[in-house]
Amino acid sequence: MYNNYTMSFVRRIKKGGSVYLAEVENNRIDGKVVQRHIRYIGREVDGRTVLSVSMSDVEVEEVKLFGPLLVLHHIAQAIGLPKILGPYANEILSLVYAHCIDYQSVSQMERWFERTDLNMLLNIQGLTEKRLLGALDYLENVNSEKLQADIFEAVQDRYNLHPSGVVYDVTNTYLYGKHCSLGKLGHDKEGVKGRPLIQIGLAVTKEEGIPMFHRTFDGNVHDARTLQVMMGALHRYGIKTGMLVYDRGITSGDNIADAKGLKWDTLCGVPIQDHIKQFWRQSIRDTEKLTILENRVELNKTIFYVISRPYTINGVKGKLALCFNQQQQVKLRESRRSEFIDAQELLRQGKAIKAGLEKYFDAHKSLIPSAVQEAEEFDGYSCIFSTRKLSMPLLVHTYFDKDVVEKAFRSIKGVVGLQPIRHWLARRVIGHVFICYLSYLLLSLLKKHLRHLSISPETALQALDSMYKVYLRDKNNVFKISRVVNLTKLQESVLKAVDKTLPRRSV
Repeated sequence: MYNNYTMSFVRRIKKGGSVYLAEVENNRIDGKVVQRHIRYIGREVDGRTVLSVSMSDVEVEEVKLFGPLLVLHHIAQAIGLPKILGPYANEILSLVYAHCIDYQSVSQMERWFERTDLNMLLNIQGLTEKRLLGALDYLENVNSEKLQADIFEAVQDRYNLHPSGVVYDVTNTYLYGKHCSLGKLGHDKEGVKGRPLIQIGLAVTKEEGIPMFHRTFDGNVHDARTLQVMMGALHRYGIKTGMLVYDRGITSGDNIADAKGLKWDTLCGVPIQDHIKQFWRQSIRDTEKLTILENRVELNKTIFYVISRPYTINGVKGKLALCFNQQQQVKLRESRRSEFIDAQELLRQGKAIKAGLEKYFDAHKSLIPSAVQEAEEFDGYSCIFSTRKLSMPLLVHTYFDKDVVEKAFRSIKGVVGLQPIRHWLARRVIGHVFICYLSYLLLSLLKKHLRHLSISPETALQALDSMYKVYLRDKNNVFKISRVVNLTKLQESVLKAVDKTLPRRSV
């Protein structure tokens, strides 16, 4: 007889109503596998391992981060992400989970990975920087629109989503270094000049802010142009009709016409330019008529007075609403007048004044009344265009309460570590943004699970941060088992909110 190999492991053996644990060894003898019982280790009682040996004979071999990863991986599995993401799924998910709980640069990921239980959850041994960079390159090379459409379809199926609308917005962020081809000088939304920027367009569901798709653009692409490019992706998402909601900085006649061509309604802000001023000038001159009770709409303790008239943009008919916020009017005027007073004092001293204020002063350094009046005329006013018939309260609530996408950007920029972007290859910048997008997707789905607990996804993951998996080995180095530290009530509540079986499955 020739013994090819031997291998020892722990086996669960069911006898009657009990489950016993035994160390066994496989031997391949003459081409056949023969299993030999080595020794009895313990048994399982109510899902927990009870050792037959004394704890004095057992020592801790490793302690691994487990709780937050268990929850994130369960949600990822529920929507089929490991399969959808393809050959680099494990590397991509490792980066996604790290962004959700403890963002690390790619160069630090190997060390972080060793402190986690991801090798067991993802069934991979080790994680190299080369493989992680390969994952970022892979995300740039795949058909991004199709991949995101497949992911959102899986989310819809799993969570029974029926979105009635999409909220779209654009942000930009800066790159370290000036060698990335995507980085261009543009309108930095943080007000800092001279930094190379990229633009990120993001669409989320109007109801819950769950991300549907995103795209990375050069930093000098106009906001309105980004929507025009991305609108073509809407037909992939199986939403036959809906409402597209976006801010005035994205509004264009082409976008409104394209949305109508897709049989989508538009609800968008409209910049108050000269032709809009002319359209509403007579209405704002009679403030008493505008601010009557029947025009009053309250939103989050803010009071608007709203009227509307038929209006056409690029051949698309709708209603143009004029919204008046008296509190904002007073705030804007007083802020500007304070600047005027400061500027007057600086001019008397022969000093430079704030850029943009020069037009309000004449050659004698006196304020020009007509210029001041023109600046103040539409303080506190905003315009909204809608192709769908909506009541004024619903129109105001839908447009001004669209912070689901603003919260998404805050989370992507802050919680999941969009900044800083230190990659200089364009494909890796695109891959990095995609990782942040996937991270926010998992956080938004976790938020959906936690809606009855009244805690944020970030708070929940922090609560699970002390939920470690402890690997134990007997002093004779014969067997190895793992245990999860005892759960707190909050940890158990979070696990049950995600899946009622998770607390039992985590032991």
